[in-house]
Amino acid sequence: MTERDGQPVEPVVDRAERSGNIGLLMLLAVALIAAAATFALMGRDRAEPYVLTLLGILSVVGVFSLFAGAIGLLRFSSRTGGSSLGAAFVDSLDEGALVTDTEGRLIYANQAYASLTGAETAAEVRTVERVFSSDPDAADAIFRLSQAMRESRRAQEEVRLPYPLNGSDGGARWYRVSVRPLVIPRREGGSGRMLTVWQLADITRDRTEQESSFQELQRVINFLDHAPAGFFSCDGRGRLVYLNATLADWLGYDLAQFQAGELDLSDIIRGDGAELVRSVRGQAGEVKSETLDLDLVTRNGRGLPVRLLHRVPFGADGKPGDSRTLVLNRSRGEEVSEALRAAEVRFARFFNNTPIAIASLDAEGRVLRTNAPFLRLFGPVDLSGDGPKLEGFVAEQGREEFSKALAAAAKGYGEIAPVDVPLANASDGRSATFYVSAVQDGEGDGEAAIVYALETTQQRALEAQFAQSQKMQAIGQLAGGVAHDFNNVLTAIIGFSDLLLASHRPTDPSFQDIMNIKQNANRAAGLVRQLLAFSRRQTLRPQQLALNDVLADLSILLDRLLGEKVELKVIHGRDLWPVMADLNQLEQVIVNLAVNAGDAMADGGRLTIRTSNVSAAESTRFENTRGMPPGEYTLIEVEDTGHGMPPEIMEKIFEPFFSTKEVGKGTGLGLSTVYGIVKQTGGYIFCSSEVGVGTTFRLFLPRHIPKDVPIAEKKPVEETEKVADLTGSATILLVEDEEAVRAFAARALASRGYTVHEAASGTEALDVMEETGGKVDLVVSDVVMPEMDGPTLLKELRKTRPDLKIIFVSGYAEDAFEENLPENEKFFFLPKPFTLKQLATTVKDVLNS
Repeated sequence: MTERDGQPVEPVVDRAERSGNIGLLMLLAVALIAAAATFALMGRDRAEPYVLTLLGILSVVGVFSLFAGAIGLLRFSSRTGGSSLGAAFVDSLDEGALVTDTEGRLIYANQAYASLTGAETAAEVRTVERVFSSDPDAADAIFRLSQAMRESRRAQEEVRLPYPLNGSDGGARWYRVSVRPLVIPRREGGSGRMLTVWQLADITRDRTEQESSFQELQRVINFLDHAPAGFFSCDGRGRLVYLNATLADWLGYDLAQFQAGELDLSDIIRGDGAELVRSVRGQAGEVKSETLDLDLVTRNGRGLPVRLLHRVPFGADGKPGDSRTLVLNRSRGEEVSEALRAAEVRFARFFNNTPIAIASLDAEGRVLRTNAPFLRLFGPVDLSGDGPKLEGFVAEQGREEFSKALAAAAKGYGEIAPVDVPLANASDGRSATFYVSAVQDGEGDGEAAIVYALETTQQRALEAQFAQSQKMQAIGQLAGGVAHDFNNVLTAIIGFSDLLLASHRPTDPSFQDIMNIKQNANRAAGLVRQLLAFSRRQTLRPQQLALNDVLADLSILLDRLLGEKVELKVIHGRDLWPVMADLNQLEQVIVNLAVNAGDAMADGGRLTIRTSNVSAAESTRFENTRGMPPGEYTLIEVEDTGHGMPPEIMEKIFEPFFSTKEVGKGTGLGLSTVYGIVKQTGGYIFCSSEVGVGTTFRLFLPRHIPKDVPIAEKKPVEETEKVADLTGSATILLVEDEEAVRAFAARALASRGYTVHEAASGTEALDVMEETGGKVDLVVSDVVMPEMDGPTLLKELRKTRPDLKIIFVSGYAEDAFEENLPENEKFFFLPKPFTLKQLATTVKDVLNS
């Protein structure tokens, strides 16, 4: 028997197995009756010893039983003043407990079970199956529990009834019913006895509290979702884990489709504002709060000015946890103080969306506040404690100048010159210009200066490129001018050499000396052509070319040039687009690149030349192709496995006369010539190299699309064609400001039977035409002359002689002056320097055309 609330509690049913045996009891009773009958028949005297003996045995047994009962070795009843510890525990439970055997017979039921089921006496106690049999809604759950009982396994179900089981007044009730097997071992050993324990509990109050809590939670969520302010939470990596309905509506997102982690701060915050939110730093266990004014971006790309009240907890490891961020809409009409709101929004927008990095500093130069572009330029800045000094972001060579500017601001100076310095830890050579402005005393919250930083990395790179371009242009103009004057000299040398050769036989001792003069003049002419190629003023004969065929013809020559140590591999692209280029000049480009590659692989290596088509989209994906517009190109790649070049060498490789070879082993015009030829062809050339790995040159030549209607050829017959008779009787006007060239050309043409009139300038040529009455069959004129150049002379001659034939002679390419002529103007061209035979052949062909 146990007590509950001061009152004894006993089990309603207790039919637990006792330790005695009824058979032994009956046997003992029969034995005593038989002994009493026997003693009665024997007589008093005879039976007396036996009676005394039996009484002595019974006395000993009784005394032994008294001692055994006193020490607890023997119990005279199953309830010796109270239940066992286990029974007392079960009886004290608020949950109903019922024990049945495997046949479903009642063994034990505590008072709580009787109270829950409405049983007032032991006879009214029913098994669980019978208790719930009257309710069809509980049938399935009770059947599953009964099945578990038969299979000797645990099970639990929750059942809702429309009325209480004990028949009291009240509404619906929730009950939790569970079943589990119980094995009671026998004291003598054996398999033990199998029982089933049922437990019954009224959980209506718990369910009611859960439903209330759920409804309260729903109310809180509803309040938060429809609050007049937005709310979101993001994790330490800036991914949104929660978004309320108000903010989702502002941003244009469907909250039903929102999933935690699928949106990032950069998806909803405009510009660099996401970095500003991520920049909040704190100590381990600290909770940091920041107020940020910035613009959100809606799903359709529109801006939304807001104020963020951003709070971030930091864990024991110092890592940021999930934030609690309140979002206040600062759009027009959302705040009472409209003017103040509009001013703050404008300032916040200017402050965070400007391309200039802004920071406020204290008197010691520490960063107090920053905007989003500052974080993008300098990286995350920890402002949780004492901010870092701004001079720490400046490279060592610029800190002294920057520190002077900050010191001037601390003293309140108004005019502080901008400071352009390189940034610290900038391997890519980044730099910035700092504008320092002093803050007057009392105007700032501990602020002594405002610093504006504008990154000038690209500006410096453009300035360097522009300076390099100007230098190259100046060198090109110088080279072109030198080449022009030198061409006149070479033309005279070669021409007079031809006149001398015409008057000397091969057996003459002077013949060989004249030939040496002419050969060296021709070598000098080759050097002039390189200078003209660099200045892009050489004469080109463009034609439609198939690059694969050009490389196939060159491969044998390249093999010989590279030698046995270098392996040549040519990879032809499929369906290669044609290009317009001068065949000889393009071959010179490839040969020059191959020779340079061979020099870089003195110990052997592999040279790979590959061709391919490059679409307009693909043309933007190559590295180091700055300045090349998107378009369709045919690409030639020349790749070697040589020693490579450092960046400081690569910057100068296309400069004329720059060479890394020993003195006497190179003129320094190879790559500059290549550059000039490619540029004059309308293409682009770029180089990428890595020391110890190799170098790759990429030539992008514009794709040529053949036209259906061929363009009329205005060039003279190739000089290689043979002309049997070079004599004539026509009248020729020779216009040349260089006296030596004019004298040679006049003698050469006169020796072929032509009547030659000479003029030293365009003005003089017009006078000659007037003196002769315009009876001139052909005009041979230089292009660059004082007073009146060749194109201007042609325009004047066309006024009186629209059908007059003219040959322009120049060391520059005809494209250099063709744009100065009227459209569709007919003329012929002879490049300098030229030989006597080339002059006579061109004149003859033009007169016969």
